[in-house]
Amino acid sequence: QVQLVESGGGLVQPGGSLRLSCAASGRTFSSYTMGWFRQAPGKEREVVSRISSSALSKWYKGSVSGRFTISRDNAKNTVYLQMNSLKPEDTAVYYCAAVSPTDGVGIDYWGQGTQVTVSS
Repeated sequence: QVQLVESGGGLVQPGGSLRLSCAASGRTFSSYTMGWFRQAPGKEREVVSRISSSALSKWYKGSVSGRFTISRDNAKNTVYLQMNSLKPEDTAVYYCAAVSPTDGVGIDYWGQGTQVTVSS
């Protein structure tokens, strides 16, 4: 069992930065590929970024590539999402998730989400 708790969301002006953190409980965190997802009002949840268990492989949604950076610290059971040059269209609830090792697509565990609002 893995429990995920996000933090670091808030209100920021366009062009600003935020760093999201996702703290995980459970001894199996380091074995999971982790992902950050977001859901804007009236839209479906979408994947923003993923990082492999070893942190050697990272993937980004096209619209955030070059602005967002995913990282993890397995010793601290934490995954991060550094978000720079934020845009109003980045406004959403951001969730971290543990990707199922069975198929590499499904989600075994979700966090509760943290609100990010980009507005002047």
